[in-house]
Formats: sequence, structure tokens, C-alpha cells
Amino acid sequence: MAVTRRSSCGRSVIGESWIQLSMLSNAHFDQPLCFTGMIEIRSLRYFLAVADAGSVTAAADLVHVTQPSLSRQIRALERLLGFDLFDRSDKRLVLNSAGRQFRGAAEELVARFELVERTAADIASGKLTSVRLTATRTTMRDVIAPFLAGWGPEDPMPTFQDELPADIYETLTHGADLAIGTERPSDALEWIPIARLPVWAFVPAGHPWAGRDRVRLADVLDEELLVLSEEHQSRRALDAAVRAAGLGYREQPVELSTPEVAQAMVAAGRGVTALSDDPRFGLVPVPIGPRDDTVSVRLYAAWARDHHASAALGAIAARLREFCIGTYGPEAAFDR
Repeated sequence: MAVTRRSSCGRSVIGESWIQLSMLSNAHFDQPLCFTGMIEIRSLRYFLAVADAGSVTAAADLVHVTQPSLSRQIRALERLLGFDLFDRSDKRLVLNSAGRQFRGAAEELVARFELVERTAADIASGKLTSVRLTATRTTMRDVIAPFLAGWGPEDPMPTFQDELPADIYETLTHGADLAIGTERPSDALEWIPIARLPVWAFVPAGHPWAGRDRVRLADVLDEELLVLSEEHQSRRALDAAVRAAGLGYREQPVELSTPEVAQAMVAAGRGVTALSDDPRFGLVPVPIGPRDDTVSVRLYAAWARDHHASAALGAIAARLREFCIGTYGPEAAFDR
């Protein structure tokens, strides 16, 4: 649905630094937006506050301005845009069609501006006040989260983004500060090895393997095997071990979508699975392969060479390495 404008407009007079931002807004509309003045980030924040709160009164408390001032700001934004953003009835403001479309653009622009603010503050302070981490969901849950539980108020505030293994390091070009991946990073990045984490065979407590110190890879392949799809790190490690040993799957294994589902099916007696996750449902994890060649996932920490806080990121990566070795034992350590 095209936005109905109250008046036509000519050449935009938005400052040059805003041209790219206005182009981003256009992606949310069926026809190009054309402004007759400059939009302030503050106005967009006020608009989003009202959209979230549903009334000027509630939003005024959130953004710490008076109700009349906030009402004027919203009206001024609508005049600048050339269309109404809200349906006004019963003292409530409800986003209309145009407002719902515009909201996505506003959220995008405010988020980008806040990234600019954070980056500038970090650079000016000479320290890392926030850090954006990327890893797979399993690594984030079983490794990163326990590591962060030991952080204190002096550490940077972390934010998180989970990605598939193949996409981890690419996030460093899109705003991520530190990427924890399972493939050896490019030497164009700064990186260190973190830890080698075992891929376990998960079996019920009553299974004959439950009391074993470890199990042979060939024995795992002889079982009714439940595996994850090939984009998951534990499946990749298992496939690599099978190829390296010159073995093969007895038959096409059953593929499941998540580690949680795989463990649930093992608990239900449908077979065994091979994962690097923490155990659930009372399952017992058993290492696969000999002690000096256990099937494992290798973790690496990488960051951009030219990052303004490269030294601080290196220190965080070193702390993560120490944490993993302390948690999983000295056998988890490996060299570049």
C-alpha cells in the first residue's frame, strides 16, 4: 500500500550526512520518501516511545519530557514527513498503516545512530565499554554464557548474536567485535585458539556405554545414529573424523534440526547421538575415540586487526581460553 502524502515535495534538502539514512528508510515504503527538512534522531526516538506506550502521557514519562512538548514533537514530525503516523481516538494513539511502515525504518535508523554513539564513546574513552559477541547457539549457551557469568561490573557490557558456523567471521565486517568460531580464522584477522571441546556420544543411563571411559568411533557408527544437519559444528567434526579414519556410516543417519531434539530422541530410546552440547534428559556423555585423538570441535576467537580496542579484545579472548581449559581440563588446550 502506498503512503498517501498530504502534499508533493521537490528536491530533498536533507544534509548530505543523512542521504544514506533516508535511502534506508525508502526500503520500508512502496514509493520513495522525500523530506522538506532534516529529521532529528530525537524525534524518531519520541515517535517510537509513543508507538510502544500507546499514549503521549505514558511515553512522556519514558522519555522524560512534558506531555505538551512530546505532542508538539510528534505533530512536527508528521508535518515534516507529510503524512499522519497515528490514528487518534479516546486519548490513545494507535499506529496507522503509514506509521506501521515507518516504524521499521525509524527503528533501523535509531539503532544505527546508537551504534555510532557507542563506537564514538568507546574510541574517545580508549577502552571497550561494550562488546558484541558472535558464536553458534551451542557455543553461546554452553561456553560463552558460563564464561560471562564470572564477569564483573568493570567488564564491558556484552551483546550477543548467534550464527551458523560458516557465517561467524563474516559478522566482524558487520558490527561484531569478537567472533568465536569452529574453523581456523583467516590470517587477515587477529585470532587465538581457545579450546578443543569433545564431541560426545550421548546414551541413556542404562545403556552399556554409560559406564565406559570412552567409546570407539566404529562402534558409534554401528548404532542407530541420530545426527544434526551438516551446518552444525558437531556434525562437521563427526564427518571429518569418519573420513580421517577411512570409515563410513552404516546407512544414512537420521538428521534432526536441533541438539535438544536429538537428545530428546535418545532419551526416548530411538538411538544414540554425537554432540558437543551439555547433556539433557539424564543422558550420559561418552567421549568418542582414543584419548590422544578424541573427536572434538576446535574453538577460535577472532577480531579485526584494526579494531580500536584490539588489545582489550585480545585480553577477553585470552580469559576465555583460560576459562575453557580450567573447565574442560588441560587436554582442551591446543596451539595455532
